[in-house]
Amino acid sequence: MTAPTIEKGALSQWELIRLRFSRHKLAVASMFILIVLYLMAIFAEFLAPMSKDTRNYDYMWAPPQMPKFSFSEGFYVHGLVNKTDPVSLRTFYVLRTDVKVPLGFFVRGDSYTMWGLFTWDRHFFGVNRDRFTPLDDGEVQPVWFFLGADRYGHDLFSRLIYGSRISLSIGLISIVLTFVLGLLLGGISGYAGGRIDNLIQRAIEIINAFPGLPLWMALAAVLPATWSPLTVYFMITVILSALGWTGLARVVRGKILSLREEDYAVAARLMGASHGRIIFRHLLPGFTSHIIVSLTLSIPGMILAETSLSFLGLGLRPPIVSWGVLLQDCLDLQVVSAYPWLLMPVFMIIITVFAFNYLGDGLRDAADPYSSR
Repeated sequence: MTAPTIEKGALSQWELIRLRFSRHKLAVASMFILIVLYLMAIFAEFLAPMSKDTRNYDYMWAPPQMPKFSFSEGFYVHGLVNKTDPVSLRTFYVLRTDVKVPLGFFVRGDSYTMWGLFTWDRHFFGVNRDRFTPLDDGEVQPVWFFLGADRYGHDLFSRLIYGSRISLSIGLISIVLTFVLGLLLGGISGYAGGRIDNLIQRAIEIINAFPGLPLWMALAAVLPATWSPLTVYFMITVILSALGWTGLARVVRGKILSLREEDYAVAARLMGASHGRIIFRHLLPGFTSHIIVSLTLSIPGMILAETSLSFLGLGLRPPIVSWGVLLQDCLDLQVVSAYPWLLMPVFMIIITVFAFNYLGDGLRDAADPYSSR
């Protein structure tokens, strides 16, 4: 006996949207990738093998070390020893294949305060110092740099995980402010019309007339250098939001113009409903799915804007760790050619932007479930 099938005509609009989105395999995969990235940002302290501030000057510019596995030893990496060329005085690294640095899950490491609630020293995966037997000369230290180290001996992989918290959250926080400004001003513009509509639209045109990146650079450059990292983070978020609401406002205005003369909107107005209630209770819910799509496609732009500003030294600054801040080490092409693993934040940014774009494409196709596509 087969299970009864549900006709599409019996499904609600949101059920149709969910059904159509589930058929967009690339969008579904992108959604799971973003979930993993944001979970990584939430549990950064636990997932990072080291603290973002841990420095080891004996391993500056250390190359990446890929974990190895054997049934007798488990996960491990070979010992890494730095040497200095007597002619060029350049530091290079040699693998000690006779020394194995054991790795493991839920190992002890740098202490951290999880979400400001409790202190812990367990890390999901890292060096198992309890199983490491040091050499008599102390030449090999129990360290592991999965994606290499920077000029200060920071573990790049750990800093990538910590940086995801800033780079991913700044997009979401900016979108919240963009959402408020776009809905409010776009709704008022489309519903009121007349001089108010003309004033808001001229303001949008003036903002859009300025080149984006130079304007961001100019506004970020006026931030005082004496401000705390938290204040700079907040102001960068406000700047991105103040310049990113125009696209959503125009989408909302266009939809409001097409819906404000519908029968249900006219009936609500004749029954004495306030203008705010008509806009936010009757008109905006009619195209909520389109608003979600617009916001989803705007988040990559916010992330790229923060990365660009921080890369140029006009946005977030150390000791804050973001993907853009990490890329500041790549300003020198000679350094990049010698230590190409410093470009790893670029791959994280590319993955995130592609994931958001494919998710937005899937939501855009699913937002109109009654179309023939």
